[in-house]
Amino acid sequence: MSSDVAAEIKVGDIAPDFTLKDQDQNDITLSAFQGKKNVVLAFYPLDWSPVCTGENKCLTDDFPTFGEGNAEVFGISTDSFFSHKAWAESLDLKHQLLADMHRTVSKAYGLYFEPLNCSKRATVIVDKGGKVAYVKVQDIKTARDDKEILEALNQLG
Repeated sequence: MSSDVAAEIKVGDIAPDFTLKDQDQNDITLSAFQGKKNVVLAFYPLDWSPVCTGENKCLTDDFPTFGEGNAEVFGISTDSFFSHKAWAESLDLKHQLLADMHRTVSKAYGLYFEPLNCSKRATVIVDKGGKVAYVKVQDIKTARDDKEILEALNQLG
């Protein structure tokens, strides 16, 4: 494993701050949500792949429920914002996709998957205080369970 990859993030850690561009090339900074909203970071390997497509469609379908959980949802992959824009439009996604093209966030969170040079499939919930409240890293081919994420959010309030 590369030496520039941090240990895998865990509950109780302070979430490493970052600024990434979304599909509309706007800067999104994690710390801007501190004190305001919980943030769901849905790391996924690649735009246009079958599991990621199904999963991001589910995230969008459940988006209003995440809003009720006072949470902001971001998909993060190592694709470019150009790819994100085309993919988001093709799927009519409602949540923002963040471009981690330099892999800095995937590596800072310990979620870099070297064999494919992309991020692992993982969900990280950062609470309003900037601490990691939930982490689930899963098999790269297995879609995440939105219900489980919503339950974790409901416990945060």
